[in-house]
Amino acid sequence: MDIDAFIALLHATIRLTTPLLFAAIGGLFSERSGVINIALEGKMLLGALIGFMIAYSTGNPWLGLLGAMVAGAIVALLFAYVTVTLGADQIVTAVAINLIMVGLTGVVFRLMKAANSGSLSAPTFPVWNIPLLSDIPFVGPLFFSHLPLVYLAFLLVPLASFVFYRTTWGLAVRAVGEHPRAADTLGVKVPLVRYLCIIWSGMMAAVGGVVLSIGFNSTFIENMIAGRGFIAFSAIVFGKWTPLGTMLASLLFGFADAFQLRIQAGILAPLGIPEIPYQFPVMLPYVVTLVALFFTGRMHWPAAAAIPYKREEA
Repeated sequence: MDIDAFIALLHATIRLTTPLLFAAIGGLFSERSGVINIALEGKMLLGALIGFMIAYSTGNPWLGLLGAMVAGAIVALLFAYVTVTLGADQIVTAVAINLIMVGLTGVVFRLMKAANSGSLSAPTFPVWNIPLLSDIPFVGPLFFSHLPLVYLAFLLVPLASFVFYRTTWGLAVRAVGEHPRAADTLGVKVPLVRYLCIIWSGMMAAVGGVVLSIGFNSTFIENMIAGRGFIAFSAIVFGKWTPLGTMLASLLFGFADAFQLRIQAGILAPLGIPEIPYQFPVMLPYVVTLVALFFTGRMHWPAAAAIPYKREEA
């Protein structure tokens, strides 16, 4: 592999990490507040569809992004009501949302295609080349020539670290996830904290879906998330529930995705390796995810994870 191909691989790794990172950083807040949120898949799928539909209708991808965030927040609010207020099982509720979103987005998109003749193509986000920095050899094309959402995704990592470990709000989130009763005693509104964290996770998951539909592509494809929501959840676990660890895990999975695409494109042919059926490279990101979780070791989930909290009446 020559230097240009290597740079292209790393550039693709950063790009393909972006939707995972949005969903994972958003889901991290939900996880740290004590709510297991494997509904990231469904929220990403909804965000991808809504973002595309609005961008297609208005010709503005930024409006598509905003609409997707609103849709993600609404679904997350429903999830919060069922799990936090009603105390329903978080895993079962999340699975139900994922299944509903697969069916709902498929039906809506087919209706949209039936109502519009010809191909459906929406405007996409422009690439932002950072002045001067993008002209630096090797480093410039790799780090400073991306979609604006790519920069935003990686900026969220230090911001999340600051919130978690340097603010009162971050302390409240961690306290609610570990000892909700003690936090309640100190005046922290446990349901409110969990509601806000879940809504934030829904908005970020929707943004991750938008990156896939009108960031990397210009259209929506049924079930286009293809398990990335579950990979994002795995990145949280593999990253030990920390922003930095979550980012590094997302980069690992993003690299696996970028590499499998290059295998399909015949990158191994010059090495004398025969052509591999495309089904095997496609499996690579998921295999890497399973292997990574296998070697994670003992996992220390937030102590109150998946446990509904009900305030005891005096």
